[in-house]
Amino acid sequence: MNDLVQRSDEGIVYETDEPVRYEVVDQVAWIVMNRPDFNNAQNSQMTYALDDAFNRAISDDEVKAIVLAGEGKHFSAGHDIGTPGRDVNKSFERRLMFADHTNKPGAEFLYTREQEVYLGMCRRWRDAPKPTAAMVQGACIAGGLMLAWVCDLIIASEDAFFQDPVVRMGIPGVEYFAHAFELPPRIAKEFLLLGERMSAQRAEQFGMVNRVVARDKLKEETAAVAAKLVAQPRLGAWLTKQAINHVEDLRGKRTAMDAVFHMHHFAHAQNDLTMGNSIAGLDAKAMAAANKKQAGE
Repeated sequence: MNDLVQRSDEGIVYETDEPVRYEVVDQVAWIVMNRPDFNNAQNSQMTYALDDAFNRAISDDEVKAIVLAGEGKHFSAGHDIGTPGRDVNKSFERRLMFADHTNKPGAEFLYTREQEVYLGMCRRWRDAPKPTAAMVQGACIAGGLMLAWVCDLIIASEDAFFQDPVVRMGIPGVEYFAHAFELPPRIAKEFLLLGERMSAQRAEQFGMVNRVVARDKLKEETAAVAAKLVAQPRLGAWLTKQAINHVEDLRGKRTAMDAVFHMHHFAHAQNDLTMGNSIAGLDAKAMAAANKKQAGE
């Protein structure tokens, strides 16, 4: 059935009641995505749990820095488009000024949902008043990019790679469209149009990644960076974040995201009209197979 019409949340099977783990160590909040069996694919259960964790860290005055990580082999394979826990049709207590999406017709369904769970929440986490670092290993694909990009720093393992292959679905990149700010424009075009994996080493060359370390040293290095963030004055760190974010927004980051978000949903609607499916019928299995084939695996 057309996934813009189907509204039932029956059949959802969550493999865990704890899709995000939270721990504070030495004034650092460690927020860890915890769906390793599905490569930390982001369903709404996880996204709202991430929002809870960020709020918890921000509200705790003892926390001076935040690390976002993923359990298992991969940081995140992106948005959940095919696990038993895919819960796009499920209602959650909303956090932003948007109505429930589940009773909305046609393209309004995804447009409403993604304003909150993708674009809205990511923007909110980006503007968190405490310094944040992403600890990235393995795959950081599509929706995974969004989570890494909202962080102030990215520490990656040598085996990490970054990819946004959703042009394969006829979609111009994920909803939090920071591609042309994280990468030079011509490289951003290559990244999207070819949909190839970008190694951590190449990403570091363009300034998208701060440090690349051996996999077995990743947590140690991230903890060391977080300790340096903790040592900075709280207000000074917050003001520094605001200053740099303001410069990005003056360069058009926020307005560019607004424009591309509408292109993104035009693409969803076109797919639905022409193929009866908002993501061109490509589920997680099909996308993973195409990615592996492209990578020569």
